[in-house]
Amino acid sequence: MGRPKRAAQAGYIYHVLNRANARMTIFETDEDYAAFERILSEAVEQFQMRLLSYCLMPNHWHLVVYPSEDGQLSRFTGWLTLTHTQRWHAHRKSTGSGHVYQGRFKSFPIQEDEHFYTVCRYVERNALTAKLVKRAEDWRWGSLYHWNQGTTEPQPLLSPWPQRRKPGWLEHVNQCLTDHEAQALTRSIQRGAPFGDKEWTEKTVQQLDLGSTLKPRGRPRKADKGS
Repeated sequence: MGRPKRAAQAGYIYHVLNRANARMTIFETDEDYAAFERILSEAVEQFQMRLLSYCLMPNHWHLVVYPSEDGQLSRFTGWLTLTHTQRWHAHRKSTGSGHVYQGRFKSFPIQEDEHFYTVCRYVERNALTAKLVKRAEDWRWGSLYHWNQGTTEPQPLLSPWPQRRKPGWLEHVNQCLTDHEAQALTRSIQRGAPFGDKEWTEKTVQQLDLGSTLKPRGRPRKADKGS
């Protein structure tokens, strides 16, 4: 069976995920995380990408982005992944010794309503889900930490949300996803299926030619049970 089609058109918010090859640890130290954040900032500036949320994990990362041009998502993510790979090898003096990432990135479009909040909540609580921290906002390497601290450091990196954060956002993020949310997110992550209500999903599938992403493929694991 071929790989599901991946959307890259402008006018949609996307969740983007990439994992390390064989799930090896690519961020071992604070400097490893900080180095990636610098590359991410370069990519945002170079490609004028609107970055809404992100979370860096030991062996993968999540982004929520809002491209303004067709093809911008692929160019941005391709450069980000390639540049990080090159600098990761250069830092370790291991150039040419193997792949850093398992392959091409995964992405799916998100409806701008409650579904957007659900995805950002999933992303910003990722370290909590993995039990790396006791509170989501304690994880240093993500958008929630910077937002909660009120620091100016990430401002060139992060763009304003198209929707206001919900009141009590921290408590909202620290609540587990429901089974329904986790299952729907897992399908979108694994298949690249649009994440939204039935009417919006059907319309988006037609507009972006993503029919293959909705074909059944067995029972997925829940997104909130892993990261």
